[in-house]
Amino acid sequence: MFDSELELLDKIRLGESTFLDAKEVRFRGGRVAGPSRNDLADDIASYANSRGGVFVFGVEDGTREIIGIPLDRLDAVVDFVKEVCADKINPPIENLALDRLFLPSSTGEDVAVIKLDILRSLFVHRSPSGYLHRVADSNRHMSPEYLARLLQERSQSRVIRFDETVVPGASPRDVDGDLARRFLRRGAEVTEDALYKLRVVADDEEGAARVTVAGALMCTREPGRWLPHAHVQAVSYAGERRDVNYQLDARDFEGPLDEQVFEAMRFLRRNMFVAATKTTARVEIPQFSERAVFEALVNAVAHRDYSMAGARIRFHLFRNRLELYVPGNLANTLTPDSMDLRQYSRNELIVSLLARCSAGPAGDVGRSRMMDRRGDGVPLILDESRELSGRAPEYTLIDNSELRLVIWAAGLETAPRRP
Repeated sequence: MFDSELELLDKIRLGESTFLDAKEVRFRGGRVAGPSRNDLADDIASYANSRGGVFVFGVEDGTREIIGIPLDRLDAVVDFVKEVCADKINPPIENLALDRLFLPSSTGEDVAVIKLDILRSLFVHRSPSGYLHRVADSNRHMSPEYLARLLQERSQSRVIRFDETVVPGASPRDVDGDLARRFLRRGAEVTEDALYKLRVVADDEEGAARVTVAGALMCTREPGRWLPHAHVQAVSYAGERRDVNYQLDARDFEGPLDEQVFEAMRFLRRNMFVAATKTTARVEIPQFSERAVFEALVNAVAHRDYSMAGARIRFHLFRNRLELYVPGNLANTLTPDSMDLRQYSRNELIVSLLARCSAGPAGDVGRSRMMDRRGDGVPLILDESRELSGRAPEYTLIDNSELRLVIWAAGLETAPRRP
């Protein structure tokens, strides 16, 4: 990160941020006296627990002037950083990317600094102040819910994905036979053994048969009994701002995940404007590409983080745009910029079940099944929406806990009407 000298200098001048922390190094005799070991450990662990970042040692606090480190004391600083990462952080952060380089000071003289790259860790690290993560330019204590989600994502508990964990109190009797039958061979009976093979039923720690999270979301009529946050909240606004006084329509869509998508698509058609070109032959132009919105909704229900209690998918329509908010950080090492090039499924079981569901009730969306496994969803969203509106959709990660997608509306040249 910040591999070029020019980029690194620009970041230092701009000040500390989500991805950069500049440190002044003070000495007492031949030993490092500042920053303090505990404070540095907190900062390093918070970056490792978040999306990584860069430390530059040899920059004056406050002024952001590059003052450097004496050449004969570089080894002492490197040893100091290694000791902090090994002794003050649990589990220790190893394989450090420490680099010694020269940067120009304010007087134009080249001075030595140390650059430390901290990568997003596979584990969750505790430092002297507890479990911290990086928010903007500061460290924040993780809430119990946030810590539980992060442990689920990164620790060895990932051997069992959250969508395959069992739901306390949900038994095979809660499975709806018609919903489960969609995932079986034609004519097959819905037996408990079949449900085990589908992984919509699994044993809990005491050996009792329980419905899994994916089973509750796809094979029960009311998944909200156990997962009350697992629904889509839809709102349509008359203008371009979020204002309760200008709401045109508002609904919550519950039930199996595929039904939530179908209901959200009906909501879109009911509230979407259609414009007409000023040509001899009337050509109607929809406000949004239905194919793109369908893909976005399917991706939302398939990949959201269901371990986030209280967080729901939000589907908001405005005069000039559509906003879709999906709970959860991006899985693995995905970033908003790489989503069209790579794929990773947080909920493999949910994805596999959705891939067997018919997309028919969604209308003409260009496919027969809810999902395919080729990873074409995000490129389709980008291409279809850009072609219609002339503007590329925008993915943004908010506080490492929610993904926002903005799809811009087509330009409505004539007075719009509802379809």
